[in-house]
Amino acid sequence: MTTYTFTSKADVAYAQIRQQILDGSLEAGSALAQYELAASMGISITPLREAIRRLSGEGLVLLEGHRNARVAAMDFVEARQLFETRQALEPAAVALAAVRRTDADIARMDAALENLLPVTREWGEVALAAHREVHEALFTASHNTVMVRMLNDLWDKSDRYRRAGLELPPGGEPRTRDFDEHHRLVALVKDRDAEAAQSLMFSHIANSLTAAALDAHEVQAGVHPSA
Repeated sequence: MTTYTFTSKADVAYAQIRQQILDGSLEAGSALAQYELAASMGISITPLREAIRRLSGEGLVLLEGHRNARVAAMDFVEARQLFETRQALEPAAVALAAVRRTDADIARMDAALENLLPVTREWGEVALAAHREVHEALFTASHNTVMVRMLNDLWDKSDRYRRAGLELPPGGEPRTRDFDEHHRLVALVKDRDAEAAQSLMFSHIANSLTAAALDAHEVQAGVHPSA
């Protein structure tokens, strides 16, 4: 998960509100009670509004008039675009990881696998956090800071769509295939098999809960995925 270095009260407010939007604590479409938020954070309204303007620039908050703001609605066109970008980038990162991984990287992967659970409605937030840690351990081992930053941002922005996916029909499936593939991905990176790791990551993403949830939503909405 993305971490921040706080240099001002606005930075703190930005990070806290952003996380609450991404994890669903602040629901999509809901109005932001700015004075209440400021009071809960122990800050004045000025840094809070600065944070909200910053979040508006990211598309997470919609500004309505001079003072009103609300959490941006869920946009499954954006979700599809985030997914496609991740599918292009993460397989390349894991291929680099197979070449560049260190002993410390392997230790992080092994530790992440110990906590891994299937990403399903049954396991919920705990599984989502454990799942992300495995992927982050893999792509961080690429030692490409630009890729790592981009992938962390993609994962951050995809979080609320991933959580919504748990409520769609695919979110109730056991998904043992996904679970097993994480172990295979780590094994391939350990073996320095970049080509196989890249190929498996591509198919892993293509068959993931996120992909299934997007497809289910688009079928319900009568939208073809490639439209």
